Amino acid sequence: MSNDRLSTTFSALADPTRRAILASLISGEASVNDLARPFDMSLPGISKHLKVLERAGLIERGREAQWRPCRLRAEPLRNVADWVENYRRFFEESFDRLDAYLREIQAKEKSQQEKKTTKNKHTPQAVRRKTYVRKKQTRK
Repeated sequence: MSNDRLSTTFSALADPTRRAILASLISGEASVNDLARPFDMSLPGISKHLKVLERAGLIERGREAQWRPCRLRAEPLRNVADWVENYRRFFEESFDRLDAYLREIQAKEKSQQEKKTTKNKHTPQAVRRKTYVRKKQTRK
């Protein structure tokens, strides 16, 4: 998919009204009136949104007598999903590296903490404290 086509698709998806229109088309075809119903907007306003979606290839409009049903086209969305997938993999790999680094740091900190604890047990002050505590306990 060319970048211009991708840009057109992203531009069409940038508007919340257009995304809501696409969401309502997931369940199947709908008329302009059906699509306009949930919005506080005129029919010409909805028609402008539909034209943007149609230019981006996200919808297609048919003609059945007086009824002009709109239907969702999945291809541009699939292309966007493929494009985003590359970045998802990049972020997942970055998070995996960060997770490994954090585990390494935590292991080092734990090791250093254990060394300090072991070292503190054998200092003259620690030995005196233990002796004092033992003497105190034997007097009771």
